[in-house]
Amino acid sequence: MSFLPVNKQDMADRGWDQCDFVYVCGDAYVDHSSFGMAIITRTLEAHGYKVGVICQPDWRDPASVQVLGQPRLAFLVSSGNMDSMVNHYTVAKRRRSTDFYSPGGKMGLRPDHATVVYSNLIRRAYRHVPIVLGGIEASLRRLAHYDYWSDSLKRSILLDSGADLLIYGMGELSVVEVADALDSGLPVSQVSWIHGTVYKTRSIQDVDRPLTLPTWEEMQADKLAYARSFGIQGRNLDPFSARTLVEEYPHGVYVVQNPPTMPLTTQQMDETYELPYERTYHPMYEAAGGVPAIKEVKFSIANNRGCLGQCSFCALNFHEGRIIQSRSHASILREARLMTQDPEFKGYINDLSGPTADFRIPACAKQLKHGACPNRRCLAPEPCPNLRVTHEDLVQLLRELRAIPGIKKVFIRSGIRFDYAMLDPDHTFIKELAEYHTSGQLRLAPEHISDKVLEIMGKPHNHMYEDFCKEFEKYSRQAGKKQYVLPYLMSSHPGSTMREAVKLAEFCRDLGYNPEQVSDFYPTPSTVSTCIFYTGVDPRTMEPAYCPTNPHEKAMQRALIQYRNPKNYDLVVEALHRAHREDLIGYGPKCLVRPDGPWRSKSDAPGGRRHGHGKASGKRGKAAGAGARKAAGKRNGGGNGKAPSTPRDHGTYASRGRHPGKRRGR
Repeated sequence: MSFLPVNKQDMADRGWDQCDFVYVCGDAYVDHSSFGMAIITRTLEAHGYKVGVICQPDWRDPASVQVLGQPRLAFLVSSGNMDSMVNHYTVAKRRRSTDFYSPGGKMGLRPDHATVVYSNLIRRAYRHVPIVLGGIEASLRRLAHYDYWSDSLKRSILLDSGADLLIYGMGELSVVEVADALDSGLPVSQVSWIHGTVYKTRSIQDVDRPLTLPTWEEMQADKLAYARSFGIQGRNLDPFSARTLVEEYPHGVYVVQNPPTMPLTTQQMDETYELPYERTYHPMYEAAGGVPAIKEVKFSIANNRGCLGQCSFCALNFHEGRIIQSRSHASILREARLMTQDPEFKGYINDLSGPTADFRIPACAKQLKHGACPNRRCLAPEPCPNLRVTHEDLVQLLRELRAIPGIKKVFIRSGIRFDYAMLDPDHTFIKELAEYHTSGQLRLAPEHISDKVLEIMGKPHNHMYEDFCKEFEKYSRQAGKKQYVLPYLMSSHPGSTMREAVKLAEFCRDLGYNPEQVSDFYPTPSTVSTCIFYTGVDPRTMEPAYCPTNPHEKAMQRALIQYRNPKNYDLVVEALHRAHREDLIGYGPKCLVRPDGPWRSKSDAPGGRRHGHGKASGKRGKAAGAGARKAAGKRNGGGNGKAPSTPRDHGTYASRGRHPGKRRGR
């Protein structure tokens, strides 16, 4: 094994005069299966192609993309494991200070809209060499899309970049087909049939079963036209049933999206994740302190792909699809044994990861023959009658991993779908999760407590979270362990009025939970929630849906969850007045703030006797305790003591657009 060439000397050492493909990427070079660039380049290498890598070129200098010379077949361009705008900016549009995918965490080594900038830079240097886009940024911007940072509708990235072809989704199958087509001598303009690709053309006469979307001009003139377009796209994401989508632009230009590529078989998953990765960053980054992102994943194992959860704020459905694809036990165990040989391995597998860790099988038997239902959800807000729910295979896999010599503990940190776990009549998984795979804190993402908001989110009703917490606490006690469920909460999501936000603050109060981090809804490209944010309607139903869009209102909703922070006092008081909840301003145990100024300390505030991330002190001890949940439920009208009612797989050629560190259960 060795890293792929990054300069002409590396090429000479391999005896190469020319690369077949040059991969240009916004991330530093990390040869690990959690990085899309690594999977795509190693996949092409496994099929006999010569691949070189240019990482984080100077976008101001065309010479920076010429260091490996002109490739024989094409340039491949990706922004990296994250959308470059999410990488650079917070939801408040403030510049981040750290880039986890750059040497030493240094910010500023890639441009905004990196895919477009790199592609145009290459086109300046090489006018006639094919350019193929891939990665999360290209995948989620493949058709017209709302851009939160400019607050505008943007064209397909294929047009703005000047590229010839775009690969969307995970990419391994598509990129090999594209490579073989180009290698056969076919011009890139004729590569128009491959599933999982998008191309531009001036004639749609030969397009198979086209489904015409609203035109670019129609969408510019009417936001509802964009909502209709997005709804059509959402119903054509399944590789078995999707039609070819056509989006018309001025001057006779069409952008054509072929149906998604087929899901990988177990054998293909195994082959992909057992390619000869170096499993670390390139040594040229040692002087800068390495690449921080590797710390999260070096001793993690990818378990599956796809997600049947369909959370509205998540792009997984648009990128990976709903059909679950899993690796075999044998493949995962081989990777675990390989880890034990690493001198840095301390015995802890940080994560058995996936978009949702406890999905191992497709939602129902028909999906592998007929695909996922385009107009029905598998899991939430109510499970489909045909949903198959079992953790038997996952429980056995975890037992086998625990039995490997040298492995002390296997964590599940990328997230579990707690409603799926509760639907399984056999709670062995929850029992062993508490006993063997959690260390003090289990992070879950109920996201909200209002059923109204949760239904728009595509999350289960809150009673499922309540019930799971009770089970987890029960099994933790049985194991003699003092463990806590820590909820990830989201403010300002579509459906959340100020009154809903106040209910969420009351939930935190009664829980004794003082969240130091809150996820404010981030309108990233190509999610249902982002479409609602932009258009004001749910594209699945075309019904109006309220969404906080004003930055000040979003700040108030966020402040309510962190009402104990003295800096948020004025925002919280304003929010309570706006929600007509002046009863929560006072000195009583249920009040959120005092009328005469902030509490002297966070611990003085109601519910503030706990500290940190929900860690308990004194006798109030159980985060997400049943008593607090019961009180919250009665207050919020849930009856029977239940409160009313929510990318991690960096994947192939792409990744989810969520910032590192915000890893959560779903």
